[in-house]
Amino acid sequence: MKSFISKAIFILVGIILLPIHLQAQTNPVEVKTVTLENSLIRFWNNTGFANLEWSYALMIVIGILFIYLGIKKKWEPLLLVPIGFGILIGNVPFVAGNQIGIYENGSVMNTLYGGVVKGWYPPLIFLGIGAMTDFSALISNPKLILLGAAAQVGIFLTFIGAYLLGFTPDQAGAIGIIGGADGPTAIFLSSKLAPELMGAIAIAAYSYMALVPLIQPPIMRLLTSKKERLIRMRPPRSVSKKEKVIFSIVGLLLTAFISPNALPLLGMLFFGNLLKESGVTERLADTARYALINTITILLGLTVGASTQANVFLTVDSLKIFALGAFSFAIATAGGVLFAKGMNLFLSDRNKINPLIGSAGVSAVPDSARVSQEMGIKEDKNNHLLMHAMGPNVAGVIGSAVAAGILLSMLKS
Repeated sequence: MKSFISKAIFILVGIILLPIHLQAQTNPVEVKTVTLENSLIRFWNNTGFANLEWSYALMIVIGILFIYLGIKKKWEPLLLVPIGFGILIGNVPFVAGNQIGIYENGSVMNTLYGGVVKGWYPPLIFLGIGAMTDFSALISNPKLILLGAAAQVGIFLTFIGAYLLGFTPDQAGAIGIIGGADGPTAIFLSSKLAPELMGAIAIAAYSYMALVPLIQPPIMRLLTSKKERLIRMRPPRSVSKKEKVIFSIVGLLLTAFISPNALPLLGMLFFGNLLKESGVTERLADTARYALINTITILLGLTVGASTQANVFLTVDSLKIFALGAFSFAIATAGGVLFAKGMNLFLSDRNKINPLIGSAGVSAVPDSARVSQEMGIKEDKNNHLLMHAMGPNVAGVIGSAVAAGILLSMLKS
């Protein structure tokens, strides 16, 4: 038995090491000779194991962490799970030249990534958001739009901070929009101003959107008193269908005339809302808020994640962008809360605003509104702030798009 095993091993080793000549006639003169041994070596050199570096391993760990947070913690799973899996796809090491990577022209991933690079995924996302959004809270209490505007202070302060850290004006503008907590808007603007930083900006924007329940509550508690957190707001009035339809049209014209460069985002947002509120295009509205936005979310999340290829993504600039993103998000949250406190100085007791809803001025819809609701319930289990918070929340969506258009008009040559 031992003799048989020894002979089998000997024969196997011999087969592997024996030069087997495979001739491929490439032209009448040249003959290419390949050995099995060389083929096996070439195969090994093309595997991910042979090309693995610590940077790729680190990004793979980050991708797994995103998936864990999305599934286990349920932090924006519709974003974190596709992005996390995209990070895994983008960081499997490979040998360049086979049209595999997301940055290789002609590859499938590169073709799908075109929706990010060319900026046409974000308007389609806005179409779906518009078809899902009820603007009633904002229409019934128009002054809440000021809270959405106030939260955009994070965008412009971060723009200044990024410029002081050595980024170009265009790059600083693209980084600043992270403060709006709006991933599609961040992608849209960075595709126009700083495509080289798009991966880091998109990941930072979506990461902080997912971390809303973790980042905002400490800031909200720090800036408000117990008495302020117990403020009960008047129930919003009923809004008619006619008002909602008019708002879709007037809202588009007012915001687009102020910021024409944001027209792709604003146009699709209000068009989606008109489909929803008109009552005669329900089938189109259903497509926009379900099939279309789900498809685009999958493609956008997957390709944005895949764009974090370690050799492109892991840079000092990426670390700066993440730090600036955290600063921007904190400032935006604080800006909304503090502005609500300031408004209360001029409002009667009957019309006072609970400052907790000011944090919803960032456009992370509807998560920041839910945080306001949860914070209010902790203080008073009968104090429901969700519908009130949706006012500044949707105003923040509009505000971040307008801010993106303003930055684009100021910076794009």
